[in-house]
Amino acid sequence: MKVPTRLTPPWRSPLRGPWLTSVFAVVLLIGIPILFLTGLVSYLAYNPDLSPVNDKTPEKGLLGFYLFAWPTDPYWLYRVTQGVHVTLGIVLVPVLLAKLWSVAPKLFVMPPVRSPGHALDRLSLLFLVGGGLFEFATGVLNVQLEYIFPGSFYPLHFYGAWVFIGAFVAHAALRLPRTVRALRGRDLRAELRTPVARTVPEPLDETGLVSRDPAPPTLSRRGALGMVGLGSLALLVVTAGQSIGGSLRGTALLAPHGREPGSGPNGFQINKGVTAVGIRARDIGPGWRLTVRGGGRETVLTRAELERLPRHVSALPIACVEGWSTSDQHWEGVRLTDLGALVGMGDAPPSVFVESVQSHGSFRSVALRDNQVRDPRSLLALRVNGAELSADHGYPARIIVPGAPGVMNTKWVRRLSFGESSWPV
Repeated sequence: MKVPTRLTPPWRSPLRGPWLTSVFAVVLLIGIPILFLTGLVSYLAYNPDLSPVNDKTPEKGLLGFYLFAWPTDPYWLYRVTQGVHVTLGIVLVPVLLAKLWSVAPKLFVMPPVRSPGHALDRLSLLFLVGGGLFEFATGVLNVQLEYIFPGSFYPLHFYGAWVFIGAFVAHAALRLPRTVRALRGRDLRAELRTPVARTVPEPLDETGLVSRDPAPPTLSRRGALGMVGLGSLALLVVTAGQSIGGSLRGTALLAPHGREPGSGPNGFQINKGVTAVGIRARDIGPGWRLTVRGGGRETVLTRAELERLPRHVSALPIACVEGWSTSDQHWEGVRLTDLGALVGMGDAPPSVFVESVQSHGSFRSVALRDNQVRDPRSLLALRVNGAELSADHGYPARIIVPGAPGVMNTKWVRRLSFGESSWPV
């Protein structure tokens, strides 16, 4: 008679236990709130409460309680906050995966539901784990593949972030005392000095993370922490350069637009060119005109007439929601305040509605607040770095505003409407 083979128990790693899980948890406890706050800042920077064209999550309701006018100073603010948001999100991926690995026995416990209380706990874990994976996955995919969720990334990421952070805060509050006890129970420096040969499982406890039948160790906890740390460091090296710039830009191997795209005055990054948005040669050719409206008046200007208006220079970067940014470029053009004055707006024009000639794609029109319009560095740019704008960089004219996300710096502008009582959609 054949004796049935005994199944090997799963989750036998001798490394799993409350202490290792708590170490990963502390890193996430610091990093995830920063991710969430910089994500809120990213949404705020679009001035979504100003106009429907700026707001990609119009049903946000009370979730927009914190919105206020996005400032133009410091002019590098969005470059820093969005660079931190994207870079930190990518750097935390190995930590998140390691944390999920460390608690796998709890995620796949059988039977899955034992009582009403246990069912609620499992539901909270679904929101926590599912929300975390969703946010990280959609963020990384959007950065790497560019608009993989056309028209839906903003609401998906925005609402997903609120669901995730709610579950995260609740989970952290409930588990914090246990995390503190676990960290106090073992000395970090001692663990970092412990080789594989002396690695033993943590004592059995009520968490259920420690295996009752552990396998022989093939890696020390020092090795596990080092492997995760090196993974995060490697991702930092191949990502951060897209935001930092300078000599580090060449190391941004994971930045689709972050590396140097070429040389010359127009040799800096773009996120969309004329071909991608359906612009034809005649749309930006000699027949192009700029219409300026406001206060019941309208002025139509050729590019040659724009060139004859007083011109100014602003040194400003382009910073994209995907995390990449340029160094300061020297833009030359007409101040938005001067264009407002052409239609009687005076020295302090109100908000302006900007429309592009592009035929499709997101943000082909945007609304800019009065504080953005009135900043003397805000221009309708005609030239950059001493040369005429290239077609991909917005020829014949583009907006450049300090501190605004890249897509708010509209290219191929055809109309400026100052002080509209109701914004076009």
